[in-house]
Amino acid sequence: MNDWYRPRNNRVIAGVCAGIARKLGISANWVRLAFILMIWFAGVPLWVYLIAWVLMPNEP
Repeated sequence: MNDWYRPRNNRVIAGVCAGIARKLGISANWVRLAFILMIWFAGVPLWVYLIAWVLMPNEP
């Protein structure tokens, strides 16, 4: 995850979804929606988001 950064703007909580969206070249809203759906239907725990929050540094 060396080039995955949490942006300083366009954050809702910690910027994890915005950082993933920037890396993939898509809208952050799509990543947020996908994450919410994964939590709701697939049972992906919230701690996955928390781990990404810790591992993804702020953009320089």
